[in-house]
Amino acid sequence: MRVGNERRWWGLGALALSMLALGFDMTILNVALTTISERLHASTSELQWIVDSYLLVFAALLLPAGLLGDRIGRKRTLLAGMAVFGAASLAGALAGGTGGVIAARAFMGLGAAIMMPLSMSMLPAVFPPHERTRAIAVWSSASALGLPIGPLLGGWLLEHFSWGSIFLVNVPIVALGGIALALTMPETRDPAAPRADGPGSLLSMGGLVALVYGVIEGPVRGWSDPVVVGVLALAAVLLASFVLWERRAPHPMMDVRLFRDGRFSWAMVAAVAANLLMGGLLFVFPQYLQAVLGNDAFGTGLRLIPMLLGLLAGGLTTDRVVPRTGHKPVIVTGLLVLAAGLGWGAFTAAGDSYGSIVPWLLLIGLGCGLSLIPAMDALMAALPADQAGRGSGLVQTLRQTGGTLGVAGLGSLLAAVYHDRVATGGLPGEAADAAHDSVGGAVAVAGRLHDSGLLASARDAYVHGMDAVLAACAAGSLLVAVLLLLFQPGRQGADSGADEPESTHEHVAP
Repeated sequence: MRVGNERRWWGLGALALSMLALGFDMTILNVALTTISERLHASTSELQWIVDSYLLVFAALLLPAGLLGDRIGRKRTLLAGMAVFGAASLAGALAGGTGGVIAARAFMGLGAAIMMPLSMSMLPAVFPPHERTRAIAVWSSASALGLPIGPLLGGWLLEHFSWGSIFLVNVPIVALGGIALALTMPETRDPAAPRADGPGSLLSMGGLVALVYGVIEGPVRGWSDPVVVGVLALAAVLLASFVLWERRAPHPMMDVRLFRDGRFSWAMVAAVAANLLMGGLLFVFPQYLQAVLGNDAFGTGLRLIPMLLGLLAGGLTTDRVVPRTGHKPVIVTGLLVLAAGLGWGAFTAAGDSYGSIVPWLLLIGLGCGLSLIPAMDALMAALPADQAGRGSGLVQTLRQTGGTLGVAGLGSLLAAVYHDRVATGGLPGEAADAAHDSVGGAVAVAGRLHDSGLLASARDAYVHGMDAVLAACAAGSLLVAVLLLLFQPGRQGADSGADEPESTHEHVAP
């Protein structure tokens, strides 16, 4: 049963609002870490846990949250997740010490882990196939819009209010989205959803926590550090055990047979790749805008807008083209455009102006919109309606984990190139170490010592590192495009979804 046309589009607006909050929450904290460190006297380790506690809980609970929504109702579970996220944001704003902020961030990760897959899983239940591409474009664009808004909003809030305002801003947004969702969206569930899979949940949560922790610590400790190697080995064992268990479990939380469907598996490859490549750019480019071009946090957010405009253009194009061509041609074209934009960016020089960067930023945004949005649509089309919750949990788990792995690997490449090229000869020991650690540290040292040579060297070294990252991303995008061109099923494999049948197992309540 579908809800009325006006109601479902208002409901999509509510879902988009919640995704907007999650999007800017991923970047707004970055501009506030220095302020939090000063106001709460937080150590470097405590600042790292403020960031990482969210990521660890988020990664661990995406899969179980999707299954829970299938069983007890996706709308009900999503509203509960929004309530947890809002309450934890309020607790973070009122926290008097770093321990309270870390705990609040962990509960925000719990709320986000529920919100992300459940908001996505409601789309195919409410929107018919011919409207689903547009709905997914709106949903994806809202999440992407939050990324550049984070630094903009964070910089403005910190100029006018206390550090707690970066958490407090989530509360009215989530409350408004929750009220709108409650009034406009129907309840959906799968009456035949499997019971809780205790061993599978423990294996997946343990494996994902170990993997994300190892990836976070790798660039800090070094990839050969015994702790990093041991944690990653543990992650491999636990995740392999999870897959083996799911293949034999009487009530699996993840249907591994989905990966036998080429429509699903290759669309997943495209979605993970687009997420990873965009994550890599968003890791290196803001630092370039700040440390090399000298912009503040607010100006950095403004200068990311061309990429967002490209993404929106890609979403609009996808909505019009996919019904006629199917998903595959649009995804492959998007990856080729993305490769072209990244490859163009790889020729950036330290003396280039921002105006010369705008064209390839637009291309990257366009390529991401043309690849990620139809890939997500193809994934939802390939998912059985009665597995929308746990299937969406699986999709988001692989996307977010792939993005985390990509940022860690690309961050290591950036650090290696930067470290080899920055010139610190003649500097005192501590100053040399700070300049070698990061371009931000080098800029600070150069400012204190009035060393224009160090400043020029650090900026040039960072741009070379960024170019290496963009070149690697361009090669990866091109490779994935070729693989999809060769192996992804085309429209004959039911790619379009324009005439896909409705599931007979899905229960929709008004």
